[in-house]
Amino acid sequence: MEEKKIRSQDKWNAKAGLISKSYKLKRELTEQFAEACEKAGVSQAGQITKMMKEFIAEQNK
Repeated sequence: MEEKKIRSQDKWNAKAGLISKSYKLKRELTEQFAEACEKAGVSQAGQITKMMKEFIAEQNK
Protein backbone atom coordinates (compact mmCIF):
# COMPACT_ATOMS: atom_id res chain seq x y z
CA MET A 1 0.00 0.00 0.00
CA GLU A 2 1.39 3.38 -1.00
CA GLU A 3 1.76 5.98 1.74
CA LYS A 4 0.19 9.34 0.99
CA LYS A 5 2.85 12.04 0.98
CA ILE A 6 2.08 15.07 3.11
CA ARG A 7 3.09 18.41 1.65
CA SER A 8 5.27 20.60 3.87
CA GLN A 9 2.61 23.33 3.63
CA ASP A 10 -0.02 20.89 4.93
CA LYS A 11 2.27 19.99 7.85
CA TRP A 12 2.77 23.67 8.67
CA ASN A 13 -0.98 24.38 8.45
CA ALA A 14 -1.76 21.47 10.78
CA LYS A 15 0.89 22.58 13.28
CA ALA A 16 -0.45 26.16 13.19
CA GLY A 17 -4.03 24.93 13.63
CA LEU A 18 -5.15 26.25 10.25
CA ILE A 19 -7.96 24.65 8.25
CA SER A 20 -9.55 25.45 4.93
CA LYS A 21 -13.25 26.39 4.90
CA SER A 22 -15.50 26.83 1.90
CA TYR A 23 -18.61 28.99 1.81
CA LYS A 24 -20.97 29.79 -1.05
CA LEU A 25 -21.43 33.53 -1.35
CA LYS A 26 -22.70 35.87 -4.03
CA ARG A 27 -19.98 36.76 -6.54
CA GLU A 28 -20.73 40.50 -6.34
CA LEU A 29 -20.36 40.49 -2.55
CA THR A 30 -17.04 38.63 -2.64
CA GLU A 31 -15.67 40.92 -5.35
CA GLN A 32 -16.68 44.01 -3.36
CA PHE A 33 -15.10 42.51 -0.24
CA ALA A 34 -11.85 41.78 -2.09
CA GLU A 35 -11.74 45.36 -3.41
CA ALA A 36 -12.47 46.82 0.04
CA CYS A 37 -9.72 44.71 1.61
CA GLU A 38 -7.25 45.78 -1.05
CA LYS A 39 -8.20 49.44 -0.57
CA ALA A 40 -7.76 49.08 3.21
CA GLY A 41 -4.46 47.25 2.78
CA VAL A 42 -5.57 44.16 4.69
CA SER A 43 -5.76 40.51 3.71
CA GLN A 44 -9.17 38.96 3.18
CA ALA A 45 -8.35 36.14 5.62
CA GLY A 46 -7.19 38.63 8.24
CA GLN A 47 -10.34 40.72 7.91
CA ILE A 48 -12.63 37.68 8.04
CA THR A 49 -10.77 36.48 11.16
CA LYS A 50 -11.20 39.91 12.79
CA MET A 51 -14.92 40.01 12.00
CA MET A 52 -15.42 36.45 13.27
CA LYS A 53 -13.65 37.23 16.57
CA GLU A 54 -15.71 40.41 17.03
CA PHE A 55 -18.95 38.51 16.36
CA ILE A 56 -18.00 35.72 18.78
CA ALA A 57 -17.13 38.24 21.51
CA GLU A 58 -20.43 40.06 20.93
CA GLN A 59 -22.40 36.83 21.24
CA ASN A 60 -20.56 35.81 24.42
CA LYS A 61 -21.54 39.00 26.29
